[in-house]
Amino acid sequence: MNMNKRLIWILLVLFLIGSGGMIEAQVVKKTIKNTPVVIEEEDSEEEEEEDEDYDEEDEGEGDLDEEEDDVPTVLGEDEITVTDKEGNEELIEFPEAMTYDLDSLLNLYMSRTYLTGTNDCEMKDVNPTYPREVYIERLSRIPSVMELAYNDVVQKFIDRYAGRLRYSVSYMLGAMNFYMPVFEEALEAYQLPLELKYLPIIESALNPKAVSRVGAAGLWQFMPATGKQYGLELNSLVDERRDPVKSSYAAARYLKALYRIFGDWNLVIAAYNCGPENINKAIRRARAAKGKAQEGDALTPEDKDYWHIYPYLPAETRGYVPAFIAANYIMTYYCDHNICPMTTRLPAQTDTIVVRRNVHLEQVAAVLGIDIDMLRSLNPEYRRDIVPGLTKPSAIRLPLADAGRFIDNEDSIYNYRTDELLNKRLEVTINDDVPTYTRKATKKVTRKNSRARRNSRVTRNKRTSARKTTARKKTTARKKVTARKKAPARKKTTAKRSRRRR
Repeated sequence: MNMNKRLIWILLVLFLIGSGGMIEAQVVKKTIKNTPVVIEEEDSEEEEEEDEDYDEEDEGEGDLDEEEDDVPTVLGEDEITVTDKEGNEELIEFPEAMTYDLDSLLNLYMSRTYLTGTNDCEMKDVNPTYPREVYIERLSRIPSVMELAYNDVVQKFIDRYAGRLRYSVSYMLGAMNFYMPVFEEALEAYQLPLELKYLPIIESALNPKAVSRVGAAGLWQFMPATGKQYGLELNSLVDERRDPVKSSYAAARYLKALYRIFGDWNLVIAAYNCGPENINKAIRRARAAKGKAQEGDALTPEDKDYWHIYPYLPAETRGYVPAFIAANYIMTYYCDHNICPMTTRLPAQTDTIVVRRNVHLEQVAAVLGIDIDMLRSLNPEYRRDIVPGLTKPSAIRLPLADAGRFIDNEDSIYNYRTDELLNKRLEVTINDDVPTYTRKATKKVTRKNSRARRNSRVTRNKRTSARKTTARKKTTARKKVTARKKAPARKKTTAKRSRRRR
């Protein structure tokens, strides 16, 4: 029986060698599962011998059995399981930006207009593997104030970026040219580590219009309450969380405030994801597990170690710091994983014009001959294309060459299709035409109807009362009353008692 199985495997291997395209297709299928594989043009004799030794249990596993323990199990688009040395499985959720569809990112105006596939380097569908010592050494060489430590969980996220998300990384490397100067300027203004510029990569995948399932928006994914707390306006017309410049400075202020609370950058990043309250809860639970008092004792460095309180954090936050470390790694060593950045053609320089009247972006685009999509991408904070200059002086970002033209044609812009685009009336008249029926006739009809309803209700109540009275009389008539005479013994007893009292 074993000889027959071995013969079948030999024939199968010979068939696959004869059609090399099938071997390559199988390897590409493995890369979709985020398995780092090196594609080779020809199979060596040693590999053929290993194929002959396959048994029935190895079917479908290919030549990756030895690395199967290091490969995360993909449960869906947003979660994996990691097995520790003791065999315990833990569920880790990917940050939401790691599940975004690449097509949606490429449909953004900046992507369509200024990003193209690169011709300078050939991007191969090959993700080479390295020993863990190589990853540790590379992370240590990144110039960083923050701790970029390596472990198995970080490795899973590096594999995710270098495998399934390699084309998204290519997009983000190209989009960095638009946004990184803004991020670095805001972080430098508050004297924060510049490694934090990669935080929007795991927050929004560098999509300024990204909105999470819980309502966070913009490059830095501010929640409405937090955004307002740090000066970002949010109303029906304006959402400054989408403004790259304003949101970056607000994020820098928020990160600085979190560092004053925790004093550890890993905890700051975790708190940015789940809020400082959840971090404090995790610290208390970790201290309770060690038998430490919740009050009185000062926090030790171990109590404020992210990796120490790791089991007590929410599922997504357990993957947040590893994702941040992996983002720093892949944005530095993308070439070593055969990832090429998209070619960037930077847009023209821009300038801002402050307006004190309401103006629609279509008015500006039509009069100045500017692409409306470009205006929207330069001004993503205006949710409905309306700049509310009447509410407060508001800025419109324009290409540098068009800023002067706006000033020269300002009246024409304000008057272009105003009634159609800005159709909110400032004053209205009430329709005071006399109706066809008189109020007096209406009252008569109403009184008549109400009197009729009242009379019918009184009649109905009288009938109900009469029925109840008749039923009560009949019930009383049916009752029989039986009178009993007092027993003589009771009288004697009463008399005896009365004598004793005397």
